[in-house]
Order: sequence, then structure tokens, then C-alpha cells
Amino acid sequence: MSSDLFAQPAQQPLAASMRPLALDDYIGQEHLMGPGKPLREAIEKDQLHSMVLWGPPGVGKTSLAKMLAELTDARFETLSAVLAGVKDIRAAVAVAEQERAGRGRKTILFVDEVHRFNKAQQDAFLPFVEDGTLIFIGATTENPSFELNNALLSRCRVYVLRSLSEEHIVELLKRALHSERGLGQRTLTVAAEELQLLARAADGDARRALNLLEIAADLATEDAGGAQISRATLEEVLAGDVRRFDKGGDLFYEQISALHKSVRGSAPDAALYWLARMLDGGCDPLYIARRLVRMASEDIGNADPRGLQLALNAWDTQERLGSPEGQLAIAQAIVYLAAAPKSNAVYNAFKSAMADVQQLPSYEVPLHLRNAPTGLMKELAYGQAYRYAHDEEGGYAAGERYFPDEMTARYYYEPVERGLEIKIKEKLEHLRALDRQQGEGREPNEKQSGEKRPDGDPSDSKQRSET
Repeated sequence: MSSDLFAQPAQQPLAASMRPLALDDYIGQEHLMGPGKPLREAIEKDQLHSMVLWGPPGVGKTSLAKMLAELTDARFETLSAVLAGVKDIRAAVAVAEQERAGRGRKTILFVDEVHRFNKAQQDAFLPFVEDGTLIFIGATTENPSFELNNALLSRCRVYVLRSLSEEHIVELLKRALHSERGLGQRTLTVAAEELQLLARAADGDARRALNLLEIAADLATEDAGGAQISRATLEEVLAGDVRRFDKGGDLFYEQISALHKSVRGSAPDAALYWLARMLDGGCDPLYIARRLVRMASEDIGNADPRGLQLALNAWDTQERLGSPEGQLAIAQAIVYLAAAPKSNAVYNAFKSAMADVQQLPSYEVPLHLRNAPTGLMKELAYGQAYRYAHDEEGGYAAGERYFPDEMTARYYYEPVERGLEIKIKEKLEHLRALDRQQGEGREPNEKQSGEKRPDGDPSDSKQRSET
């Protein structure tokens, strides 16, 4: 009897047993799998090609790959990039070569988490993808542009899979409740409102939805008419559940980018929404606080210098008090920064100055700007002809030069007509007018500001160093 017990196959999780077997069973991704769409046509015409499936967890990447093998009668080999190495790749290729030579059968090699393979491991696929030994299907939650070699990408088509809608998830749950491969062998009832609650909690992830349904089914209340999944049961299952966030992955950077752009765009309500999304997903509040300091300098700047201090205060509060008190201080700072007048003048000025320093020679400091603490330095004319601004009329040495002698003076900083920078701009224009009265002075011969500014927006880039 003991032997029979151990001989029984293990019961598959609901998410595995409900994998689609036919095209019409596949839920979602209509932009790829709908009638007349490129991937569906390739399947129907048996013209499969190597591809990379890019999308968040639980949207059907593995299910799609397995279904492709079934529909095209291809051998399905799978590797996990988390566990496999070059030796495993060679073993899978050897099997594919035997299938091709012996039976003329195609092999689909599915590589889950392909972005975890290093360059050498990715390169190991190239000759076999090139000569048709195998059809390569890689699945990744990360942007292939950043994580995969160009050589491998050039041999594959990239298909973007999207998060499933609540309607998709509800349809999937209904199928699982009634299918013989799912929970259809039980008399199990769930109200429409409870299904909607499950779908919302799944957050676009089909695997998560089915796992939650399976747990709820195990806890369902039994009565004479069968089993029922009640609201109380669902609330117990969903207690402490967090939404998808994937710290350090694409979703992480997409959400911090959305938060940054909402602050820059003076949209405090949207900024609060993205803050709440990140905190709800488990993001470290100190990371957000640190990014607020960047936003305060980059996008508010001198239009309202109080923004930087408030961002630092929020950071300090989070460090001292933790959550939830610190989170409220972060929210306060976000609302202030979003509502504050905006200026990237300091940010642009700094980029321009850095560009000049990197492109021009290392000019010497003019003699009149050098300190002369020793007699030798005084003999070498250090500090001679320097005009002490406090001794000048109005505390300003009109016409004095502070750039290297070999450089034409630059205007890097151009205050905007917003916030405190209105006053700063008026002050600088007055001082420049005084310079003009003294001759060339510090006045640029040509307007230099902005001519060497690098293009690009740092909040759009893949800032991996931020983690």
C-alpha cells in the first residue's frame, strides 16, 4: 500500500493544469494572438521563428511557448537561466540535433529568465539559432535592449506581452472553476463580486490569480449544496497581499520615472498616486526620499530653494521615525515639490559647465584669483590686481574676470521667469549691465549658454545605480 501511495503522480498546481492547449484557449495578448496578428499567423502557417517574449510575470509567456510546441508538434526543451549553464545548453542542443537528424522534428528551446544568462551563455545559442538546429524562445521580465546581447536579439523577434485586464482574469477564473482540468470536479460556487475582488488582487498576473483561487478553494466553507468561497474567506486569503513591484526591475524604474515626471509636471495628485503604488508594492521609502532630493535640485532649483530643504527634512524624518510617520513626511514633500514653481536652470547650467570642463584644456587659474599666503607667492604676483568685492560700490566689482584668461566668459545659468528665479534674473541682469559699462569685463563676446548641453533626461534612463 505504501508503494502504491508513492507511485501516485503529484497533483499539479491549478496554474499548471490550466495552461491553454489551443489558440482559442489562450486568454489575453490579442495584439499578438488575435485573428490576422503576426504571431498567430506564424503559428497557423507553421512558420515559427526564434523569439523573445517580454512581459511582467504571469501574463502567459511559458504557457505560450508550451502551446506553440504542442500546436507545431515540436519537441519542447526548457532551461531556467537561474540554474542552467553552458553545459546544460550544450546538452539541450545535442538533443535538438538528434531530433532533427533522426526524425526531422523541430525543437523549441524555451529559456525562462533569459536575462539572467551572461554574455558567454547567450552567445552559446547563436550558431544553433542561425543554422536552424533549434527554435529559441526566451522569456524575460526585463527590457531586452538592456539585458540581452545585440547578436542574440538580431536573430529573434521581440514580442511584448501585456498585463492581463481584470476582465481577462475573471474569464480565466471562471474557466478554472468549471473545467475538468481545474476545479470543475468539485461543486464550488463563487459570487461575481468575489471573482472581481480576486481579479483585482491578481494585478494582471494570471498565475497569481489561479494560486489565490486554489488557496480560497481549499478554505471554502462546505455545506449540503457543495462548497462556497465567501467574502470572509477571500479577505483571509488576501490579507497582507502586496501588489507586483519587482524592485530593481523594469516596473521599478517605470514607476519612479512616473513619479518624477508627475512632480516635474506639477501634478501633485498623480505624484501621490505613484508614491502610493510604490509603497504598496514594498519600495523602500528611503529610496523615494533620496530621489526627492534629486527632483528638488533638478526640477525646482532656485525657483523655490525651500523645496530642497523640505526634501531633506522628509528624508531625515523617514530615517528617524520610520513608517508610517516618515511616509507622510515624504508625501508632504512630494505635494510641495509638485506644486512649487519649476526651474531646471541650475541643472542645465551644471551640465554645460561640466561639458566645458571635459572638452576644454585644463587652463591655469588666473594669477589675480590665486591666494598669496607666502612671500614667494606674492613675488610671483599671486593675488595682485584682485578686486575685493566688499570694498567696491554696491559690493560688486563690475568688470572683474573670474574665468581662465584663455576662455571667453560664459553664461551657463539662465534663470527662468518663475518663482524666486524672477528676482535672481533681475539681479543678474543688473550686474551684467554694470559689467557692460566697464567694457568687456565678464560679458561673453557671444552668448555661450546652452551650446554644449548634453541632450537627454536622466529620469528616462535606466538608472541601475539608483538601487
